[in-house]
Amino acid sequence: MQNSLKSGNAPWLGLVVVAALGYFVDIYDLILFNVIKGPSLQEFGFVPGSESFKAIEVALFNWQMFGMLLGGLAFGILGDRKGRVFALFGSILLYSLANLANAFVQDMTTYQICRFFAGLGLAGELGAGVTLVAESMPKRIRGWGTVVIVTFGTLGAVAAFLVGKEMGWRNAYLAGGAMGLVLLFVRMRSFESGMFLRTAKASPSRGNFLTLFFTPKRAIRYLSCIAIGLPIWFAVGVLVALSSRFAAASGAVDVNVGKAIMFAYIGISVGDLASGFLSQWLASRRKVILLYLVFLTALTATYLNLPSVSATTFYWMTFLLGCGVGYWALFVTVASEQFGTEIRSTVANTVPNFVRGAVIPITFSFQYLGPRMGVQPAAGAIGAVCLAVALIGLYLLPETFGKELDYLEKDSDNA
Repeated sequence: MQNSLKSGNAPWLGLVVVAALGYFVDIYDLILFNVIKGPSLQEFGFVPGSESFKAIEVALFNWQMFGMLLGGLAFGILGDRKGRVFALFGSILLYSLANLANAFVQDMTTYQICRFFAGLGLAGELGAGVTLVAESMPKRIRGWGTVVIVTFGTLGAVAAFLVGKEMGWRNAYLAGGAMGLVLLFVRMRSFESGMFLRTAKASPSRGNFLTLFFTPKRAIRYLSCIAIGLPIWFAVGVLVALSSRFAAASGAVDVNVGKAIMFAYIGISVGDLASGFLSQWLASRRKVILLYLVFLTALTATYLNLPSVSATTFYWMTFLLGCGVGYWALFVTVASEQFGTEIRSTVANTVPNFVRGAVIPITFSFQYLGPRMGVQPAAGAIGAVCLAVALIGLYLLPETFGKELDYLEKDSDNA
């Protein structure tokens, strides 16, 4: 197939651009609920700050995360069995339609169903895009591809804040659905990974999720990939998404959650760009992730012990937290590089979405411990567990910088 995406000396360049646009829409939708939850829930009779409001905001967010957990598995397997591009088309279409439907909901049950299906669709976007790019770029520079995708894509959170504030919550969902459909049209010009096409003939068992647990070494690698991402969604799903509670505990006033999320995602963009530079400079993924985990530990301790500060100072703190979890691009890259071609899409989709799905037990734990311990000690205890698990996972993972990806897992010496 000859088209603009394949022209020139860098046929992967178009894939990087389109994947970045796709992740932009992904993050826009993922963050939009946190920006417009106040107005949307008020329209249904919930009073901000009330216990019922707190319960339903967590429930809706968790339904979306549960959808992403299931969608990561479904679209990952589709990507390995039917092709990376096939999985992309399906995921974009599903979350676009779910967003359009979300603009017309009239009750909480329908609202939760729409959030679930939006999450289900969103789950296939990042993993399929990263897999396509990783399998198409030269191995020494493919880390830059993921960095560009994630750095640009996280700016979708800024768009979600601005659109949500200016257009109203229903129109914001309509805009998200429309952007997804436009992206679907653009992505129709994407070409399939050559590695996948060769694997389709060589491995009839591709996309078998259970093969990840056929040997202890393989299972440890997979679970370790998930472990290193847990602090990211602890910070995003608790420290930032519930930032109004921590602001109240620290004495900050008039903190807007949507604005805090916007600052955090700007920080994530900055952090991802910096982590990409560091990874290429040090020729290592593991060393950079370790630096970020240490940095995030210090930031979390500071955040949970803030004195009475202004709202502006609090927003800067959420920006720094975003910088601290800015190893998301490396985290996704490491997952895609750990396994053979016949299972790579499954891993690249399930790992980030299982991490996102982990926000469900994390937030439930926070909801349970918060009233008993106080919001800051409860978050500190949960964060300590997430960071400790991540450090153990990082220790157990092999370095993947510059690794050759054109191989089958079943033939790998690492298996």
